[in-house]
Amino acid sequence: MSTAPLTRTEMAQRVAADIPEGAYVNLGIGLPTSVSNFLDPAKEVILHTENGMLGMGPEAHGDEIDPDLINAGKIAVTALPGASYFHHADSFGMMRGGHLDIAVLGAFQVSASGDLANWHTGAPGSIPAVGGAMDLAVGAKKVFVMMELTTKAGDSKLVEKLSYPVTGLGCVTRIFTEVAVFDIDSSAAAATGVSVTELFGGATVASLRELTGLPLIDATSTTASTTALA
Repeated sequence: MSTAPLTRTEMAQRVAADIPEGAYVNLGIGLPTSVSNFLDPAKEVILHTENGMLGMGPEAHGDEIDPDLINAGKIAVTALPGASYFHHADSFGMMRGGHLDIAVLGAFQVSASGDLANWHTGAPGSIPAVGGAMDLAVGAKKVFVMMELTTKAGDSKLVEKLSYPVTGLGCVTRIFTEVAVFDIDSSAAAATGVSVTELFGGATVASLRELTGLPLIDATSTTASTTALA
């Protein structure tokens, strides 16, 4: 177990470690965009961005920057050999049509049943930012959430029920945070739904149960870590 909470860079490395060979993946705006920088170049992973690109590479720097090549977060990116470009509508067709294996998204909240809230807090005057989040939530075969576990006020973002506007219902399968990795089983047969599979920074299942108020399942003893942090 790590002796310190994961940094955002380490969180991105941890997510990248769970993306399998041959997967078609969309990386959402915010924290997830950095995952592209830590994918194993020896392992073929095809990155999709909803503004019309398949075969996206890591972020671009210096002379690599092409102002026409950006991801959905308006960050300059590279294109891998064989990359293709297409109309925005075709890109959303890929998202809605079930052609993506994984979407990695940020979140304001995730419920114990895998419901996702990530486009609006509902606060007066806040700017909604739905983008392609709803399309990805319902279209991707798996949804990974990458988020810090608590708000600035110290409240858990993993909750029993959402209090923010819903993006998708029962769509989240795994949550990566700075202190733990959680798996969610949203099936009717699931006893509690949420398992803790890895711990970081001195967190314990007991402390996470207290923070979240959820009857979390301790699966840390049966889950082998795939983490490879530099």
